[in-house]
Amino acid sequence: MNDLLTQSDIDKMSEELEYRKAELRHELLDQVKEAKAQGDLSENFEYKAAKREKNRNESRIRYLERMIKTAKIIDDDTADDEVGINSKVTIYIPEDDEEETYKIVTTVRGDVTSGRVSNVSPIGKALMKHKVGDKVSIRVNDNYSYEAIIRSIEQVGEEESDELMRF
Repeated sequence: MNDLLTQSDIDKMSEELEYRKAELRHELLDQVKEAKAQGDLSENFEYKAAKREKNRNESRIRYLERMIKTAKIIDDDTADDEVGINSKVTIYIPEDDEEETYKIVTTVRGDVTSGRVSNVSPIGKALMKHKVGDKVSIRVNDNYSYEAIIRSIEQVGEEESDELMRF
């Protein structure tokens, strides 16, 4: 399945890709050459560290290229009173008698520990296009789902903290 990304996601990935290919790649190659020139490679920590960073950069380049090539660009055409991409949503979970707040983002920006959930995650899918007061069923797997009631929706847009995921 292709990732569903916004044009902004693609632009950010393209920007990072350009930086990694045009600048960082050359810097890391120079570091590998310098470390290699220090002699005995079997015990040369700097050489191994430089190679590892160079390889990480190349992996990230391949990842970004693949994401850009295979992504399906989506428009967030949700109304202001509906949950969509870049909406901050507060839900009430009667089962736990708790409120939780999440920001709905695309897959490349998801980070549950920061309160950002993907639009294709169980919570994100369940909430998309719903309005305040709607009761939604969040299906975790074939054997478990739970109910949530949307308490508030705030359209916050893309924020500085919405970084692209690292691997």
